[in-house]
Amino acid sequence: MVDEDFAALAAAWSRRHGLDQLDDQQTLTGIPVPGLATPEHGNVADAAAYAGRLGFPGEFPFTRGISPRGYRKEPWVMGMYSGRASPAETNRRIKNLLEHGQRGFSIALDLPTQNGLDSDHPLAAGEVGKVGVPIDSLTDMVELLDGIRLDTVSQIRTTANAIGPLATALFIAAAQVNGYQPSQFKVLLQNDVLKEHLARGTYIFPPRAGLEFCIDVVEYCARHLPHWEPIEFCGYHIRDAGSSAVQELAFALSNGREYIEAALRRGLSIDEFGDGIYLFLAAHIDIFEEVAKFRAARRLWSALMRDDYGSTEERTAAAKIFVYTLGSVQTAQEPLNNIARIAYQALAAALGGVQTLATSSYDEALRLPSDLAAKVGLRTQQILAYETGVSRTVDPLGGSYLVEYLTDELERAIRAEMQRISEMGGALVALETGWLREQIDEHAYQTQMQIERKELTVVGVNRFVETGGAATVEFAAAADDFEMEQCERLRAVRARRSGTDVAGRLHEVSAAARSRHNTIPSILAAIHAEATIGEICSALASVWGYADSRAGSVGKAKAAASHIEVASTS
Repeated sequence: MVDEDFAALAAAWSRRHGLDQLDDQQTLTGIPVPGLATPEHGNVADAAAYAGRLGFPGEFPFTRGISPRGYRKEPWVMGMYSGRASPAETNRRIKNLLEHGQRGFSIALDLPTQNGLDSDHPLAAGEVGKVGVPIDSLTDMVELLDGIRLDTVSQIRTTANAIGPLATALFIAAAQVNGYQPSQFKVLLQNDVLKEHLARGTYIFPPRAGLEFCIDVVEYCARHLPHWEPIEFCGYHIRDAGSSAVQELAFALSNGREYIEAALRRGLSIDEFGDGIYLFLAAHIDIFEEVAKFRAARRLWSALMRDDYGSTEERTAAAKIFVYTLGSVQTAQEPLNNIARIAYQALAAALGGVQTLATSSYDEALRLPSDLAAKVGLRTQQILAYETGVSRTVDPLGGSYLVEYLTDELERAIRAEMQRISEMGGALVALETGWLREQIDEHAYQTQMQIERKELTVVGVNRFVETGGAATVEFAAAADDFEMEQCERLRAVRARRSGTDVAGRLHEVSAAARSRHNTIPSILAAIHAEATIGEICSALASVWGYADSRAGSVGKAKAAASHIEVASTS
């Protein structure tokens, strides 16, 4: 228990200095922040209970981190988001970042690719190469990976969600063409289509069919590529769409339960695939709340794995967290200010003990990152890791009265929100009824109103605003002639391949979807035959149908892709 004399002394001190009158301070999520945090707030005076909730780094419940040594041996994996207008340009960008000390990379796909459309599809017009790289066929993927030492890269990632099984097959096939076997490297696949329906828009098939399609990757990797990481439970895009920190984790973990239970229905045990799961979370700019969020995430995950799903492996109960600094925080006005914002977000991730960190680029509110902006984003991480001292001790904020208080409060609120979703019938039901989207929209609206009323400060936007054109970086769209070049590459692929072979392979894809066999073997064969992304997705849709009109889903994806720019300039 908290020492009563000390508690009374702290209360008297707060009254004497007027801190008890300043009780309106809150985190971005709305958790009250005390003017002076004490052991009573952090609930750390009872040493035995405190130790039980925190444990030691690398031990259950992993509040203090999943590694006993933290970053003392080496820092987190630094992996920037790398997608340019062509496979060749993306290849050049990735090689450049690796030469500058990056240990992993992420491939940003353009919207047509993410939506399962070929570059020459009418709905792809104007979007080819605009927010990432187009991948129409094996030829594109081979060129993208050409000359990259896959066996020396710590982590490869991609945004593929609705097309997770196709991305899996493309990586395997292209690596083989370039002289590597999938056993020589590993890929972390985003592969979370439920949050696409909820927050981002790049979906193809109805939610339940899309869910099972994602589980094809989980099952395939568990049985054939156990060192790959087949799925991320994504809170990042939920937060980027306007949710609170509580909603970010509660919705991501509730979606995660749907994936876990679908995988269990396939006959897998939790310990066969649980170790390959990542949490993909955002780093917002409220530093102490974000640190507490990452710590609460690990505690919640360990309980979920052990108590709800019966895991007996420490590695399954230890939540691996990939973090991206939140895009919607970056502003189009005075974009160089974003360098400071990104650095603070990255600091929160490092203090929170994450495993992989990707930093935004200061010009992301305006365009695909320039080479300079991408390099500054990487250097931001390197300065943080090697110059600031954050890596010298594990969980440096552990024991902070404020951080422990916020960790406990977030855990409590997230559990309550997850219980609410469970009582509705689970995340899939809550998604299909529209309830989850309504919650995000309401929080996003309230946040925007706070910004417009200047209750939340955004420097250079609603306070300390310079008159005149503040943006110093001009928008640069993909060259118009690139889309024609990509379509010509696609026509050349179709001209040289065997149409009969492609038709037979696509029939096998449809047959696998109809019989509910794992689709990846048939997709892999189709990829090797140079079937295109659009053709394979059409074969699957002939069985499962589309979630809505193709124009509707692509329109939603376009709106989501422009979210950062809209939010930053409003």
